[in-house]
Amino acid sequence: MTTDHSPSGRPRARALGIPFAGSPGRSNAITDVAGVEVGYVTLIEGEGELVVGRGPVRTGVTAILPRGRAGVGTSCSAGWYSLNGNGEMTGTTWISETGALSFPVMITNTHAVGSVHRGVIDWIVAHRPDLAMQWLLPVVAETWDGYLNDINGGHVRPAHAAIAIDQAHDGAIDEGSVGGGTGMNCYGFKGGCGTSSRQVAHGGSTFTVGAFVQANFGGRDELAIAGRHLGDLAVADPLADDGWWQRDQRRAAPGGAGSVIVIVATDAPLLPAQCSALARRVPLGLARTGTSGSHFSGDIFLSFSTADPGALDSRFPNDGDPPFASLTFVPWGHIDPFYEATVQAVEEAVVNALVVNQDMTGRDGNWTPALPHSLLLERMGTQ
Repeated sequence: MTTDHSPSGRPRARALGIPFAGSPGRSNAITDVAGVEVGYVTLIEGEGELVVGRGPVRTGVTAILPRGRAGVGTSCSAGWYSLNGNGEMTGTTWISETGALSFPVMITNTHAVGSVHRGVIDWIVAHRPDLAMQWLLPVVAETWDGYLNDINGGHVRPAHAAIAIDQAHDGAIDEGSVGGGTGMNCYGFKGGCGTSSRQVAHGGSTFTVGAFVQANFGGRDELAIAGRHLGDLAVADPLADDGWWQRDQRRAAPGGAGSVIVIVATDAPLLPAQCSALARRVPLGLARTGTSGSHFSGDIFLSFSTADPGALDSRFPNDGDPPFASLTFVPWGHIDPFYEATVQAVEEAVVNALVVNQDMTGRDGNWTPALPHSLLLERMGTQ
C-alpha cells in the first residue's frame, strides 16, 4: 500500500483524497528507486528580531544519494535543465560534458552553497580518500529562504552537509519544513520538501520514476491543485490588523519570487540525453500546480538513472582498462511513458510539500501559513 502519511504522522495529499494520475511506488517517494537515499539536517532556532549571525534560524541541508553511501563515486547517467536561471546548481557543466553523476546531490539555501560544497568534499576525503585524489565537483543546488531565515548568518556549516549524507536512508522520508526546505515558501503558503514516484511497465519489467522537489516558488493567485484553480484562498493571520492574511499584505511572502529545485531519479536504463529530456519535462508537472515561471525564480532540474552502474565513470586510463564500455537504454520511441511518469510525480511532489506542512514564524516575526486543509477540501468538493 502506498504511504499516505509522512513519517512525522502528517497527512500527505492522497490522505486528503486529492486525486492524481498514475501508479506510485511503495513509499510514493524518490527512494522507491532502489539504492536512492535521502538525508536531512534541519536547523530551527530563535525567535523575534533578526540579528545577523544569531538568527532566527530556519534553514537546513538535504542530501540525495543516487546509489547510497556505498555507491558514492560510481557514475549514473545524468542530465539537467534550467527553465529560468536565477539560481545555482554547481557541477552541471561537468554533467553536460560527461553525461555522468557520481556524487551526492545536495540542496540548501542560496547563501550556503559554498559551505555545503566544502562539506561534501570533506565527507569524501574522510570516507573515500581514494576518490579525493581526483577532481571533486559536487552538485549543490539552492533556493532562497531569507524571508524566514537569517540567510546571511552563516548557520549552515560544512559539517551539516556531512551529517545529512550520513543520515541518508531509503524508504519513507519526511516532507515539508525539513532539510534544505525548512525556510521555504510556495504559492504564498509554507513550502519546502516534497516527493512522489510512479511505476512504468516496459519490456516485461516494472521501472520506477521518482521526483523530489525543494519548492519555493509561485504566487498565491497562481495555485492550482488537481486541475482546480485555488488562487483566492485566504487564511486567518492573528498578527494582521484586520485578522486576515492576503498575498499583498505586509507579512506576505513575496509572490512568484523564490526558486524550485527538482531531482528526478529512475532505475530505467537511459542515455544522458534521455535524462536531460526527463529534466525538460519537469516544468510540465510544475505548470499543473499553476506556475508560469517567474523571472525571479531559479528553476533548475536534474535527472539521473541508476541503471548500468559505473558505465560512465571518468578515470585516468591504465593498461588494464577494457577498450570499450556499453550502456543499455530505452529506445527513444518508447520514452513517452517515462515522460508522463515524470510529469505526474513532479505535480504530486509539489502538492505533498504544501499539504504536509505547518505554519511557520521566522525572522522579524515574518509568518507563512500552511495550506489550510479544510478550505482545500471544501474547494475540492471532497469534504
